[in-house]
Amino acid sequence: MPKYTASEMASFEEGFLNYKPPVLPDELSNLPDRVSKTFIGKTIFITGGSGFLGKVLVEKLLRKCPDIERIYLLLRTKKGSNPKQRVETIFSSVLFDHLKELRGVEVLNKVYPIAGDVSEPGLAINESDRRLLADTVQIVYHAAATIRFDEALKKAVLLNTRGTKMVLDLAKEMKNLQVFVHVSTSYCHLDEKVLFEKAYPPPTDPHKIIQSMEMLDESFVETISKEVLGSFPNSYAFTKCLSEHLVVEQIEAGMPCIIARPSIVIPIWKEPLPGWTDNINGPTGLLIGAGKGVIRTMFCNNQGYADYLPVDITVNGIILLTWNYISNNDTTRTICHLTSSQEWRVTWQEIIDIGKSIVTTEVPLNGAVWYPGGSMKSSKLVHNICVFFLHTIPAYFLDAIIYMSGNKPCLVRIQDRINKGFEVFEYYANNQWEFRNEHVHYMRRVMNPREKFEYKIDGNDMDIRNYFRDCIMAARIYILKETPDTLPRARIHMKIMYFVDIIAKILFFGLLLWTLFKWSDTIIAIGLLLLNLIRLFFKSIFSTISSDATVGPILNKEL
Repeated sequence: MPKYTASEMASFEEGFLNYKPPVLPDELSNLPDRVSKTFIGKTIFITGGSGFLGKVLVEKLLRKCPDIERIYLLLRTKKGSNPKQRVETIFSSVLFDHLKELRGVEVLNKVYPIAGDVSEPGLAINESDRRLLADTVQIVYHAAATIRFDEALKKAVLLNTRGTKMVLDLAKEMKNLQVFVHVSTSYCHLDEKVLFEKAYPPPTDPHKIIQSMEMLDESFVETISKEVLGSFPNSYAFTKCLSEHLVVEQIEAGMPCIIARPSIVIPIWKEPLPGWTDNINGPTGLLIGAGKGVIRTMFCNNQGYADYLPVDITVNGIILLTWNYISNNDTTRTICHLTSSQEWRVTWQEIIDIGKSIVTTEVPLNGAVWYPGGSMKSSKLVHNICVFFLHTIPAYFLDAIIYMSGNKPCLVRIQDRINKGFEVFEYYANNQWEFRNEHVHYMRRVMNPREKFEYKIDGNDMDIRNYFRDCIMAARIYILKETPDTLPRARIHMKIMYFVDIIAKILFFGLLLWTLFKWSDTIIAIGLLLLNLIRLFFKSIFSTISSDATVGPILNKEL
């Protein structure tokens, strides 16, 4: 386990807080950036622009392609904030600080909200805005979707599948459309263990599913959801699979479309802010839960791996697909995997080991309820037993203490959310898929050295440990709102929890040995009784066999 001095940790903290993205080397500055030229004067329409991937996409487009004419974001009123207010909230994020410094605040004026809702008929866009989009937009990025794996089936169909159909219908009205980019997922054809960059047949007709969901009551849909989903583990994979087929239909009809299939999108690796994320999905949530000491067991093949891709690499891939389609006129590569496992793999065990090392020695989280520990279980039964003793009982016990102290209990609710997350996690953690990504390799070959630097789509210099450390530090600051000045106290607390953990284990095993010793006479007596019963059982069996051996010859003789 790496050990760091106080000065080394202080240097890391200062470097993290004052980080600037890599600057283009002088020797590359004389080469053209053909990618950014593709977007000069273009008007872009984005759905899902307020989401994790959408924000990073908007930031990258504005930073690398400042001569974009305009970006329209489809936004609905949410929590009392209208679309204009939501754009202001999006740009208040630290994610856009470097962009403002580099291009000036005025570059944000290129982004305009369009009031609408992907889950509503016609996208709930008024007629004048619809005409505006039809007259001006050349590029569409459709990234809006519910990413909740346990989303109610009807809601998931209306948002993910019907929403895609509605955005495609709008794109058909666009007079100058050059490409429609649909952001799908590599995990939507789960019956295939080796997935190629091609279209796969849908499990059912998406148009009929949409019509059915529009007519049926949500409560009734939930009663038949398992039958509708079939072999799909959740509504997300099912509806994204159906959405893909809607796009494939339009490709076959001659519409300029691309399907990007990113794998599990995780925090930023390099630019503009390492480790940044706005959610706790994927390994970030796993590391936070383990770092807080509330996740002690997982049912998982510890040598298995998932396919992850940092969001900045994902966004670079989407932008490069657009460039390759429009500027290189490559209309043959219409389905592309943005994945990593063909090049580097990190097992679940490595994630846990690296994460534990970081949160116990370098970047501990405030208020850890226990020292990070536990393990992965290959047996579901053993895992469930551990969940009861290591998750459920402690949660109720600590909530009782919290309640008696006059505060609102929360750990039982957190454990319920963790258990629901386990239900989703276990399917993906205990299955394996291979994603072929030849199109990414092709794009690397046609990019010049400057473009490879500006739009990185490889992990050649990836340091997994440093990346995870950035992720945990960023989650600590931007998600948990734990400022760096609290790190020294958190490290002291983690050392205390280490000794508390050791003392608790000693007391537990000491109590167990004492109990065994105290009841040793009773245990010995029970053991002797069981041995005696076993002896009598075998004695009776041998007696029966002996009797049969005697009677058998007599009967044979008489016959």
